[in-house]
Amino acid sequence: MILDKREEFEVDDEKSRLDLNVIHAFLNESYWAVGIPMEVVVQSIAGSDCFGVYREDAQIGFARVVTDNATFAYLCDVFVLPDYRDQGLGKWLVETVMQYSNYQSFRRWLLATRDAHELYRPFGFTDLETPAKFMEIKRKDVYMSEG
Repeated sequence: MILDKREEFEVDDEKSRLDLNVIHAFLNESYWAVGIPMEVVVQSIAGSDCFGVYREDAQIGFARVVTDNATFAYLCDVFVLPDYRDQGLGKWLVETVMQYSNYQSFRRWLLATRDAHELYRPFGFTDLETPAKFMEIKRKDVYMSEG
């Protein structure tokens, strides 16, 4: 359903409207998912809440939330296509996601970013207070090893 509209742009949470080719093409070239197979994109969307930014019927932005729908969310794969940047669309997308009614009782949100910290700080994201409490398994180049 359309969650918000601004001029010729809208944010929608309907998975059926997502343009998988646009999402895959962007993620495949991103620093965090280079080489990601289309099948993995499809599976990740199926298991997540997704938000698209559209200009008319063309998808120009995306965000994905991995969540248990009760206490925790991981915000990921946030992007606006290069031709539409510097118009506040990324900030608007994150704002719309963070205001989503299903998410208001979550205890913890996480995200990872190399260079967009200042985009997320106004929404309450901070550096980890106690990084020593967090652990990870990171498989570098996992998509490159697939056939």
